[in-house]
Amino acid sequence: MQGAQTVNATLADALWPSGSKAMSAGRAVLLVFAGSVLLTIAAKVQIPFYPVPMTMQTFAVLALGMALGWRLGAASVLFYLAQGAAGLPVFSGTPEKGIGLLYMAGPTGGYLLGFVLAAALLGWLAERGWDRRVLTTALAMLIGNVVIYVPGVLYLGVLFGWDKPIVEWGLTPFLLGDLAKLALAAAVLPAAWQLLKRFKRG
Repeated sequence: MQGAQTVNATLADALWPSGSKAMSAGRAVLLVFAGSVLLTIAAKVQIPFYPVPMTMQTFAVLALGMALGWRLGAASVLFYLAQGAAGLPVFSGTPEKGIGLLYMAGPTGGYLLGFVLAAALLGWLAERGWDRRVLTTALAMLIGNVVIYVPGVLYLGVLFGWDKPIVEWGLTPFLLGDLAKLALAAAVLPAAWQLLKRFKRG
């Protein structure tokens, strides 16, 4: 299976090779900054959906990890979280629901940790070719969602108590939206690789 190979190339590598050490450092800074901006935009965009409105943030986290690789993907999420910790209104629901560390310690805290873990894991999988086929991309996105939801739901349980309907609050309403985003990623990422191959051949 392709996922068992080490490809050592992401979409970012294919589109923008790193070059010299100086160029590589500048490239990394720009990609991490651009990734954090994308995460902010994705957090703010809400799409009408059933049973709750859908943001594109989990899609952005997972797709970004796959596009940039585990180091730059995780760094982008960490930089995004650092901006939020500093008080910038980068998260969904900010500044209306609070800002800074107080917001991060609230109900979304576990999911934010999951963002970092999922971006790193999906970046690692992408470096091994998992984003080049529909099936492996879909499987990677499924794994990434699990990695986000496990700390998210566990933290909700610790925060509010397991006598509350934690799964109904923090998981069930988002499953349909995440399935739609999984299907989108499974279509877009392999298609991007195919387009890139055709462009290079042409």
